[in-house]
Amino acid sequence: MTSEGDLTEFTTIEFEVADHIATITLNRPDRMNCFNEVMAGEMVRVWARVRDDDDIHVAVLRANGERAFCTGVDLSAGAWWADRNRWIQEDPGVSLGPRQQRVWKPVICAVQGMAAGGAMYFINESDIVICSDDATFFDPHANGGMVSSLEPIGMLARGVALGEVMRWALLGSDERMTADTALRAGIVTEVTPASELRTRAHQLATEIAARRPEAIQGTVRAIWESIDMTPSMALRNGLSYTQIGNRGEGRTDSRKNKRAPRFR
Repeated sequence: MTSEGDLTEFTTIEFEVADHIATITLNRPDRMNCFNEVMAGEMVRVWARVRDDDDIHVAVLRANGERAFCTGVDLSAGAWWADRNRWIQEDPGVSLGPRQQRVWKPVICAVQGMAAGGAMYFINESDIVICSDDATFFDPHANGGMVSSLEPIGMLARGVALGEVMRWALLGSDERMTADTALRAGIVTEVTPASELRTRAHQLATEIAARRPEAIQGTVRAIWESIDMTPSMALRNGLSYTQIGNRGEGRTDSRKNKRAPRFR
């Protein structure tokens, strides 16, 4: 599905915009939403739309089907990236996440069923990750005798504990991390019943979408950029963003029904 006025038809994802919320739905349930070259290209286009359309304030990333959110890369058609000149080869999952596409709008990721291997490309670059109580997280690389590096490195950048990341990467699909363990490890911030997952993701998105978008985007960018900086550089960079983002017209028009912060 595409939003009104959007002429691009997607084949591996669904996309719609309503009430300042972009909803991106992985739509290969028969393949457990594993990503192929087509999906990688479509994600580049959809993230560009989210990034450049000022009417979009927040995005929700989810997946169709009950069995899996995403099970990584689809190798049924071969490694499409391996035929390129090795000096210009890119990680096949590099285009999937919003941060690689310089999207500084919040992304809420709703995970159900299996989230395996390359699913972490989506999860690692999302801002708020929630999951259903039937979600499981595992890495099949070890089972196939493959090095697992990019996904676990992204997990470390999110602040997931080293021991949890090592266990996830080394035990393969023989051990599956439960939703409760993912919550404890910091991969997700909330666990919901499966029937409530999409509703809860939309509730969070609606709350964020009602805020002043320039302030929200500045906040997202400052936090993500700080990960690659020393503490002193991060503080200096963050200060500059407050000076840029907290001045000018429109600073107080966040909500026409603006309410005072709730402290109780």
